[in-house]
Amino acid sequence: MKTKLKALALSVAIAPVAVTANAAEEVAIGVPSWTGAQAIAHVLGEIVTSRIGGQVEYVPGNNATIFQAMDQGKGDIDVHPDVWLPNQESFTKEYVDGAGTVTLSSNPYQGNQGFCVSKDFGEANNITDIADLGRPDVAALMDSDGNGRGEMWIGAPGWASANVNEVKVRDYGLLDFIEPIRAEEAVKTARIKDSIAKGEGYAFYCYEPHAVWYMFDVMMLTEPTYDPAKYVMVQPSDDADWYEKSMVATKDDLKQVQIAWSNSLEERSPAIAEFFANFSLSADDVSSLAFEISANGRDPAEVAAEWVEANSDRVDAMLGL
Repeated sequence: MKTKLKALALSVAIAPVAVTANAAEEVAIGVPSWTGAQAIAHVLGEIVTSRIGGQVEYVPGNNATIFQAMDQGKGDIDVHPDVWLPNQESFTKEYVDGAGTVTLSSNPYQGNQGFCVSKDFGEANNITDIADLGRPDVAALMDSDGNGRGEMWIGAPGWASANVNEVKVRDYGLLDFIEPIRAEEAVKTARIKDSIAKGEGYAFYCYEPHAVWYMFDVMMLTEPTYDPAKYVMVQPSDDADWYEKSMVATKDDLKQVQIAWSNSLEERSPAIAEFFANFSLSADDVSSLAFEISANGRDPAEVAAEWVEANSDRVDAMLGL
C-alpha cells in the first residue's frame, strides 16, 4: 500500500513538470509571400500542433527578416520554410556557414526557375526563347501602358531571385524592350489571368514547383545553358553596388530547396527541432498544395491539415515513429 501511495505521489509531483515541458514546445514559423512557402509553413505548423502537441505562431516576413530573427535566436521567428539555394546563399553563408546560428535541412527538393508566357501567346508569335522577348513586335504586344517597353514580372520585393532576374534582363540585352516589374505574387497571378482572357502578351518569372502549372496553360522559355562563368551574382546584402558588380547571362542551375531553423530551437523546443531535421516534401507535394491555395482559394491551414491526414505514414516517419 505504501508503495502505491509513493507511486501516486510521484506521479502527481511529475505531472506539472510534464505539462510545462509540453507547453515549452513552441515555434514561430516565418511565412514568406510566395504560395509554396505558405503551404510548407502550414504543413510544418499542422504537424507541430496536431502530432507534437506544440504551439505555433505564423509570422509574415521576407528572407532577410526571417534569417535575422533566426540568427538572434529569441523565438521571434524560428524557421524559414522554403530556402532556395543558391538564390538565398548570401543568407546561408552568413548565418549557417559563418555565424553558425542557423541549421539548413539536409532533405531538399529540386526547383527549376525561368521565364514563362502563356502557350497561346507563345505559339501565336513564335516565342520559344528568352531572346524572343527582345523582338520589337513581341515587346509591343506586351506593352500595356504605352511606354514603349513590354512589362515582365521578375518577382516580389525582397526576393533574391528578383535581383537575379533584374540583372538577367540587362545582361540578356532586353532593357531597351522589356520593363522589369516587381510586385507581390498575387498581382502577377491576376495579370496572367487577365492577359489570357484578353489575348494580350505577358511574360513573367516562373518556377517549379508552383501552382501556376495547374492554373494556366503556360510554357517556360529556353535560356542559354547554365554556365557558372557567366553567372556571377552579388546580392544587395553583400554589396551596395550589387547591380553593377553582378553579371548573369545564363539560365539558373537547378535549385536545392529546403527548410532552415534557428539553432536555439534545439534547447527551447527539442522535439520540434528533431522533427525539422527529418522533415521532407517533394516538388509534387508543394505544387499540389500551392494549387489548392492559389487556384481554389482555400485556407492554407485547411489544405495542410488534409495533407497531414492523408500522409500519416510519411508524417510518422518524420517524427521517428
